Amino acid sequence: MNTMDLPRHIAVIMDGNGRWATKRHLPRFAGHRAGLEAARELATICVKKGIEVLTLFAFSSENWLRPTEEVSFLMDLFLTALEREADKLHQQNIQLRIIGERDRFDVKLQQQIKRVEALTAKNTGLKLNIAVNYGGRWDITEACKKLALEVEKGLLSSQDITPELVNQKMALSDLPPPDLFIRTSGEQRISNFMLWQFAYTELYFSEALWPDFNETELEKALAFFAGRERRFGYTSEQIREKQHA
Repeated sequence: MNTMDLPRHIAVIMDGNGRWATKRHLPRFAGHRAGLEAARELATICVKKGIEVLTLFAFSSENWLRPTEEVSFLMDLFLTALEREADKLHQQNIQLRIIGERDRFDVKLQQQIKRVEALTAKNTGLKLNIAVNYGGRWDITEACKKLALEVEKGLLSSQDITPELVNQKMALSDLPPPDLFIRTSGEQRISNFMLWQFAYTELYFSEALWPDFNETELEKALAFFAGRERRFGYTSEQIREKQHA
């Protein structure tokens, strides 16, 4: 595939870990472990293909409603993964960021997040973003709070607020917005993920359960993306004229 046809930024809802485990008569925990392996594999593939940004939705702000035992396991799995993967990510020149509200995490997890982010901050390869305790509505609300505070301080007038200014206050505002969104397991929702950033994102829904999402499945998503005409409000004729200019 021509690199010109590749998305710069891929965002993924990794759905289906529990169903993957249930189909195999395994506990849901086994599905989450397998899902972590699939995430690791996808990051490696993206590095190989030269994808600039990969954002993975690991735990939504609504996922706290799940059984306490499962939530506790997921938090422990996240901490363990950060501890084990930090040096590997650094060696691969991957920059890791965690987006979402961190105050609800225990102190040890917050400290580990800061350590890994600091370790990989200057890496120039794949930008790997993990959304944990994240929600699109939360993201927009936080941006509004930051702008409101500037208005309160007299640093900004309400008339100065533009979509571009709001965007500057959003998570990952320094990175290109997602070009391609992938959700696995056959579900066709965006589930409060990157609501602002998805304005012109191509949406791809895979039937594969997340632990089964491999390079072959990614190629299907990339082929779908390559076949899309991305107009951003222009007509097809205008796009063709721009391409031949």
